[in-house]
Amino acid sequence: MSGIFDDFRREFNKTDNTLVRLILINTVVFLSLLVVKVIFTLGQSSEAYVWLVDMLRLPASPREFLYKPWTLITYFFTHEEIFHILFNMLFLYWFGRLVDEYLGSKRLIALYMLGGIAGGLAYMGIYNLLPYFQSQVAGSQMLGASAAAFSVAVGASTLLPNYTFNLIFLGPIRIKYIAFFYIVLSLAQSIGPNAGGNLAHLGGAITGYMFIKLLQNGTDLGRPLYIIMEVWTRMFRKRPPMRVTHRQKEVHRSSTLYSATTTSSPIEIPDQDEIDAILDKISKSGYESLTKEEKQKLFKASQQK
Repeated sequence: MSGIFDDFRREFNKTDNTLVRLILINTVVFLSLLVVKVIFTLGQSSEAYVWLVDMLRLPASPREFLYKPWTLITYFFTHEEIFHILFNMLFLYWFGRLVDEYLGSKRLIALYMLGGIAGGLAYMGIYNLLPYFQSQVAGSQMLGASAAAFSVAVGASTLLPNYTFNLIFLGPIRIKYIAFFYIVLSLAQSIGPNAGGNLAHLGGAITGYMFIKLLQNGTDLGRPLYIIMEVWTRMFRKRPPMRVTHRQKEVHRSSTLYSATTTSSPIEIPDQDEIDAILDKISKSGYESLTKEEKQKLFKASQQK
């Protein structure tokens, strides 16, 4: 067992591994709740487990939400059923790796977080505003990463609509059709037994679409999140040990060296020759053959156009 935990910790600590970190956080929360459920059930304290999960679920009732506002975040990292988390994490992985490769890890996190928040707000808003759902508000709660995963999926489909996945029994399918199918499915089930979850899917899908469209026009909805992430990173970043020296010249060199090694240069806007070379590579070998830098250059060029 210790080997498994060591693998988890090693994967989580890798740099440029944001997608795996999101999946690991969801997995660790699921496994922790599973262990707690078994222990509390065997100890005949199932009420304590129900209370714990209620502290993580998002309620439809605004009055109840005021007492636990953190659930707007915790609900999309929480699962109870194994097939629920399995489907959501596979969905997140398939589409999330495209967002990560073409737009970078920060925008993947922004799509996930904003999609989850928007899905939760859509669920609460519709349940309280439409008479059809108002009778269900008092006892309705929601959990699961579906809305966040839908945001990532629709975001990837908006960015790369003609990218294809090879599906079993169906062959190559463009991801825009996969996303469209699940949007229609969620819309059809928005008046079913899991209406709240499917309404949240639609909220996440709209967020993913708007995020990419605005980004292509130069507006990044994730900027407030990037600031929070940067502050959070600085708080927990290990500072290098202070070096004392008697020569001012050496201090200056040390400072310059540190600055040069910690500042990452942004991806430059490619010229037409570079774009032509990338497009030729795509025509010969497909999107999968591009490096991460080439994909980001291609996106930069599309923004300029």
